[in-house]
Amino acid sequence: MQMSAGVWAQDKWGQGQGYPTGLQGGLVREPMYRVGNFSGGYEKIFPHNTLKAPAKPAVPYTEKPISLVYRTGFSERTPEDYLRSWPITGLLIARGNHILFERYQYERSAQMRLTGWSMAKSITSLLLGICLDLKLIQSYDDPAEKYVPSLKGTLHGGVSLRNLSNMSSGADVLHDRDNAIIYPSAFMQPKSSIASTVAGWNRRREDPGTKYNYNELCPLTLGMVIRQVSGMSISAFAEKVLWQPMGAEADATWSTDAEQNEFNCVGFAARLRDWARLGRLVAEKGSVGGLQVVSEAWIHECSHWGYRDRQCRHGVAGPGFGYKAHMWHAKADGSRLSFAGAQGQRVMIDIPTQTVVVQTAVDNVVGPWEREWLDLIAAATRA
Repeated sequence: MQMSAGVWAQDKWGQGQGYPTGLQGGLVREPMYRVGNFSGGYEKIFPHNTLKAPAKPAVPYTEKPISLVYRTGFSERTPEDYLRSWPITGLLIARGNHILFERYQYERSAQMRLTGWSMAKSITSLLLGICLDLKLIQSYDDPAEKYVPSLKGTLHGGVSLRNLSNMSSGADVLHDRDNAIIYPSAFMQPKSSIASTVAGWNRRREDPGTKYNYNELCPLTLGMVIRQVSGMSISAFAEKVLWQPMGAEADATWSTDAEQNEFNCVGFAARLRDWARLGRLVAEKGSVGGLQVVSEAWIHECSHWGYRDRQCRHGVAGPGFGYKAHMWHAKADGSRLSFAGAQGQRVMIDIPTQTVVVQTAVDNVVGPWEREWLDLIAAATRA
């Protein structure tokens, strides 16, 4: 039985308090603060860097609404039904420069920046690819310490960029267990430091490249490499080589540690349409409006597995999914990949149809939500 938004009890999400912001109860633990925090609240709480948009979008969107009906379980549903059933703040379906569907809930709007949490890892991947394209990095299989001298002799310094982006560092770190240590140490405290947290984590569990193990330290290490080889903050580099060339319509922000270094495993905030532009960039194999922003070779790398990526292949990384270069994969052929964040945030990209579906949400409801999401995606690609 589907649960309506009314059953979810609006006050659970802080409607009666005007969708407040704050860290009462922890970073994401208290539902009342999630809507507010994920739509501008974190920018008030944590330091952040800003990515400025260009004077005008390179390829403006045009609205081309469609009537979409899909079947999930024994029911026929519409995107409006889907929105009413789950705690989703924004939903957008696009193909090329056409927006087929766009709606918001909980008094959110198209002008708000919506934080995508771990979707930031996939942006880090695009920036890594651009570093390779620009020859700032010589090889995807180089160790991190080749570019970050302060990591020489450390566990993460000796891991290749490939294994870092494939979540295969071999470090003894567990996402559910150790985020309680990593987040305060590298992000949330007045003296937090990404560099010292990464350099100090030297417990090894297995050889690099042996096993897929999702964690925050892998992308944080890549962030250190990107800063070093570009000679600027990740945000400044992203603004120059990604955000402005892509033709974003509005500024974005990226949360930082106390040293103004981006906590690049999470904390990227952008308008829904700009999240869709990032997805479109992947769908169109790195180009936008005839400009090649990131090479087609890197998009191919993100969507294919070779011998050195065998531990994160579809069905090997986990049942029904694969992982490659900080991109999630719903199909074994690499044709449907996604950015994914906690609390149900997604940018799903279907390369054959160039369909992009963006969802920002405030609760990662498992089971029925995920099944219906996949049914909605399938219908959107057929529309």
